[in-house]
Amino acid sequence: MMKLADCLLNWYDECKRDLPWRRDKDPYKIWVSEVMLQQTRVEVVRAYFERWIERFPTLQSLAEAQEDEVIQYWQGLGYYSRARNLHQGAREVATSYDGQMPMTKNEVAGLSGIGDYTSGAILSIAYDQKEPAIDGNVLRVFSRLYCIEGDIATPMIKRQIREQVEKEMAIDRPGDFNQALMDLGATVCIPKAPRCEECPLLKSCCAKDKGMQQQLPIKKKKVPPVPVEVVAGVLQDGELFLLRKRPKKGLLAGMWEFPAIEIPVGENSMEVFQRGFLCETGQEVQMAKLLLQCIHIFSHRKWDISFYHCTYEDGNRPLGKDLFWVNKSDWDKISFAGPHRKMANYLLNEMD
Repeated sequence: MMKLADCLLNWYDECKRDLPWRRDKDPYKIWVSEVMLQQTRVEVVRAYFERWIERFPTLQSLAEAQEDEVIQYWQGLGYYSRARNLHQGAREVATSYDGQMPMTKNEVAGLSGIGDYTSGAILSIAYDQKEPAIDGNVLRVFSRLYCIEGDIATPMIKRQIREQVEKEMAIDRPGDFNQALMDLGATVCIPKAPRCEECPLLKSCCAKDKGMQQQLPIKKKKVPPVPVEVVAGVLQDGELFLLRKRPKKGLLAGMWEFPAIEIPVGENSMEVFQRGFLCETGQEVQMAKLLLQCIHIFSHRKWDISFYHCTYEDGNRPLGKDLFWVNKSDWDKISFAGPHRKMANYLLNEMD
């Protein structure tokens, strides 16, 4: 009987996806693609990756870039800590490794933002090292192959699956083996309705044999994001609008927004915003027209955000720490935080 790895690689050679980061074995491109693919679908990542590589074609070019520009080129992918860690990691390689990606597990995993999965992907694909790269796709495939009925989010089950992956891994083509598992999980062994008849590992699949392929894997349900009401104020002075730069740490760190305040449950939203704005700037504002309302979902919280046009007393332009009056012509040079980009685009379209 043909080995699992041979069946998988034969299928991969015929059916592998044509992805821009697979056209060479540049560890930098592999790194960028793997970070982008965290929490984001391949179809979305493709265009972002090509745009990114056009602007930052080498690790050194990324290391030399300013953070604001890096975030700007990441805008739309979300989870911005990924971009900051990638940028910081590139600087670490430039400083500590003379601009050359290191080649050992400890060194690669020691870079900012690189965990066990990403280090395994880089080392196996770029350097042909026998390192597993276990993501959600691989956990799903192996939980079905071996009828593993424990929660795949627990360390014990992850360790069990890792041992099985290491046992089955192709020694001569570890990078292709890892990418084949990724492709299999993404296109055939999919979450809700696996396409078992298309699977090259069908005859080896314990879950299929027992009719359990739709019950596996087992994974504890995520806690739903906490709903949070947010009010933001849009203040204008000619071509200038009042913007705030968010703190360097925390949610949407370092990004730009229209001044916004979270509203405690049960309190009057307009009153809370006016009090908060007065405390921050020393100026009173009046809430006028509701311009835009939208929902923005993060992993742990769900913003219900309302943008109001605000007026203030003539000659008393509000000022404060981290607050700036920015010309709308410069908005394409800055990175707006989450839903604030929608508000900026709305204003640009309304003013054109």
